[in-house]
Amino acid sequence: MARVLVVGAGLTGGACAALLRGAALGRIAVWEKARGAGGPGTRRGAARRGAARRGAARRGAARRLVSSRLVSSLTGCRAGGRMSTSRSAQDAACTADLGAQYVTLETARAGSRRSFYEELLSHGILKPLTAPIEGMVVKEGSCNYVAPQGISSVVKYYLKQSAGADVFYEQHVTHVSLRDGKWEVFRKMGPPEQFDIVILTMPVPQILQLQGDIVNNEMLPAGVLGPMVAKLRCSNVILINESQKQQLESASYSSRYALGLFYEAGTRIDVPWAAQYITDNPCIRFISIDNKKRNIESPEIGPSVVVHTTVTFGSEHLDSDPAEVQRLILSHLERIVPSLPKPVSIKCQKWRYSQVTKAVPSCLGQMILHTQPLLICGGDGFTRSSFDGCIDSAMSLAEAVKSHL
Repeated sequence: MARVLVVGAGLTGGACAALLRGAALGRIAVWEKARGAGGPGTRRGAARRGAARRGAARRGAARRLVSSRLVSSLTGCRAGGRMSTSRSAQDAACTADLGAQYVTLETARAGSRRSFYEELLSHGILKPLTAPIEGMVVKEGSCNYVAPQGISSVVKYYLKQSAGADVFYEQHVTHVSLRDGKWEVFRKMGPPEQFDIVILTMPVPQILQLQGDIVNNEMLPAGVLGPMVAKLRCSNVILINESQKQQLESASYSSRYALGLFYEAGTRIDVPWAAQYITDNPCIRFISIDNKKRNIESPEIGPSVVVHTTVTFGSEHLDSDPAEVQRLILSHLERIVPSLPKPVSIKCQKWRYSQVTKAVPSCLGQMILHTQPLLICGGDGFTRSSFDGCIDSAMSLAEAVKSHL
């Protein structure tokens, strides 16, 4: 039975793991760099669960060593690793979606994807968006949906449907190397592990940053990443050929910042809309009263506000001091909504890879980097930045893996 690793617990990675259930595979492992499913948003409960799983993983690895892991457009979903739901530092029940705001189904183009929407709707993971969104462009024949439990609940649902996949958080993959006919995968923390199949679903630039047999490591100084990976310095095997490298390097992304403002229970935010697209501000593009948009208003839970910046602002301040970026966003927000109360906590999130502006060309949702053993990559960088794009890639990845078995 093949041992499979999925790198990335975003929408593509989670859906791919779910689609592989029942295939002739051994245990599936999912390694996610962030602290919870869906992306880098802070989730205290997920962090605690991740810590417990990491402890178990380290103990298991030790035993093995002894015996021998935003809105995509104005009318769609920003998915992938940006399916992020954050929680207030003061009240875990107060949440905000800092990445994707809603999911759009274009019925005329749904095809086989329609069943994914129907399944999520039948389980209450998605519900129709009924709250007023000022400035939203609605395409004829399209339907918009929100996730009442937070957009990360979509990814969590698919991970649960993967029938027992081992999901580990805060597992930052750094190297992928061939070793005895298997893939030896290194991470920043913890020992390396070997897999028969590796599926990479992170943003394309992060795939290109991986070391090991994927690229020539002769430029790495000895000891930079510790003795476990020092032996990789002499590797001359390059698994990404020049044509594939050029394809991958042609992918491009826009960048944004997102701000989450969390309030005490009973706080009133008096605006007539649940969300609003801003067209005349150089900093802010979108504002959402998040609990109102998701139709989960409650007197016992504080409201939350989400702010997305413009792409231009995100690019210009990509490497600026986060505190200064937050101050700038708040100053613009005060001009747009002067009546907004003071929050009890604020979360500032930088989306370096917010939206795919140019996908990898000549790929149908995935690219095979190596056949035997199988190393394959996918994600919205190989399709488009939308729920449908991530699902298309997940289906393409699962089909390629199954045909390889």
